[in-house]
Amino acid sequence: MAALGTESAFEVAARARALEASGRSVIHLHLGEPDFDTPPHAVAAAKDALDAGLTHYGPFAGLPELRAAVAEDALHHKGVTTRPEDVFITVGGKGVMVYAILALIDPGDEVILPDPTFPIYASLTRTCGGTPVPIPLRMEDGFALDPERVAAAITPRTKMLILNSPANPTGGVMERAAVERLAELAIAHGLIVLSDEIYGRILYDGAEHVSIASLPGMTERTVILDGVSKAYAMTGWRLGTAVVPSWLSPHVGRLIINTISCVPAFVQLGALAALTGPQDGVEAMVAEFAARRRLVVDGLNAIPGIRCAEPQGAFYAFPEVTGTGLDGRTMADRLLEEAGVSTVAGTAFGASAEAFLRISYATSRDRLTEGLRRIAAFVDQLPGDAARA
Repeated sequence: MAALGTESAFEVAARARALEASGRSVIHLHLGEPDFDTPPHAVAAAKDALDAGLTHYGPFAGLPELRAAVAEDALHHKGVTTRPEDVFITVGGKGVMVYAILALIDPGDEVILPDPTFPIYASLTRTCGGTPVPIPLRMEDGFALDPERVAAAITPRTKMLILNSPANPTGGVMERAAVERLAELAIAHGLIVLSDEIYGRILYDGAEHVSIASLPGMTERTVILDGVSKAYAMTGWRLGTAVVPSWLSPHVGRLIINTISCVPAFVQLGALAALTGPQDGVEAMVAEFAARRRLVVDGLNAIPGIRCAEPQGAFYAFPEVTGTGLDGRTMADRLLEEAGVSTVAGTAFGASAEAFLRISYATSRDRLTEGLRRIAAFVDQLPGDAARA
């Protein structure tokens, strides 16, 4: 248990709720959860399933029709050809992380991952006795993983490479040439790739999502993590999807049997309707996120002492704040306590991000505008010249 970490956004949420319970006003900019409603046709499909009595155990790997739809979606949106038999339905995207890392990482194995990145990757690696090997990302590079830094970090003990593009917490997106180079490295060194593509539909300015599994020789060495949480505003439905190499399928199946038995059938049918039904809701949501991104990036860059790069995907801004005279952890704590704005310190996502905050713009423009106003007012009252540098 000592090796098992946590996810700081949920801890920040608890603190923010406690402040609100005491009568304080809090602008929530911490949690990665779209504020849109689940598509109505998905809700209706789940209701119909409940009315039809689909409240019993189902197949451990998932309903056949949903597995087939996920395979079709992988071909249509990612260019990845897979069999429905190699698709698994899990409880949330974290389920895919758990099964991939449990199945593949032995004590002493090394796992290369970006820094900053989603903290559960490293937490699960340590819990399995593995060693996370973080590769620092740079704002000047758009927070994209540098393949040559990855190459320099590979040792005989390296077993897995974890990718997340578009990325949490930075909004960075890897370009095709970089993904192709990483595929070359994975093949040359016999690495397995865990590719977290949960934000793959949320892109801006013509950015391209390139699934490493679509490249030659990579389908058989890549686990694709995806789901309906982000693109379809279905976070509370807790449904993730895994596309795995055929040789790994029996092992993932046994892990599912030993942990969750199966995902509820009515939840799966809601996800099936989301994947196969009208997609205009996804397009409208991404367009709104683009407008919010513009508001947040411009607003942050107008505050003395704060610099914010332009995210190319997901719905996070990752500003560098040390020009205010504060590091990210101190600023996040003080913004919550003094200004009533909840954010997440960059160090929640990796040791290299002590100068940063993560701000989620998955909330309304009115709330974002008020949050930016409060942040600007907080920075303006900081002592000394640093805040105005």
